[in-house]
Amino acid sequence: MGFYFSNKGRKANEGQLKTGMSLFTILFLAVGLAMDAFAVSVSNGMCYKNVGKREMLLTALTFGVFQALMPVIGYWAGTLFRDAISAVDHWIALVLLGLIGGKMVFDGMQELKSPQACELNKALTGKVLFLQGVATSIDALAVGISLSVMQANILTSAGAIGAVTFTISLFGCGVGRKCGEFLKEKAEIFGGVILIAIGIKVFLEHMLG
Repeated sequence: MGFYFSNKGRKANEGQLKTGMSLFTILFLAVGLAMDAFAVSVSNGMCYKNVGKREMLLTALTFGVFQALMPVIGYWAGTLFRDAISAVDHWIALVLLGLIGGKMVFDGMQELKSPQACELNKALTGKVLFLQGVATSIDALAVGISLSVMQANILTSAGAIGAVTFTISLFGCGVGRKCGEFLKEKAEIFGGVILIAIGIKVFLEHMLG
């Protein structure tokens, strides 16, 4: 009986190591990544004259799809050299997440110091949304590489990132139409702090065994 439970526990631990990240950490990561899309969604709600329910849904869908696809591409790229860098994978995760998070914090702080004014006469178009989707998901591409070296479950991760981004972006558009000027830059800073914290967490877990 003791051997059974010991063996069962060992298999569970092996499965956790294979997955690489807990569901809680994946959701936390998804929220951090979504903050960039949230900030842009808030800006759209504030700055474009034609943002109604249709535009809100299109914004959320565009950002959600791009944020889900980019980590998959990054993950695939990471698998090409994952074995060669396995000895320093925790350093790579720390550096990538630290740089991405640090840039988000820096950009948010800069916008807090020099907020950009809106031009309310512009209309939100499909071309603008596409460019915004690409711009806000570049960070997710780099995070996909981190997910690869951490051997996370990419389907679960990408699905969570896409779903969280869709929900948060939809909420952001609505908030932007009412009180977005109070939240946009703070969201970027918050998201950056989350990504940095996850990078440190992964690094410490590896170093401390």
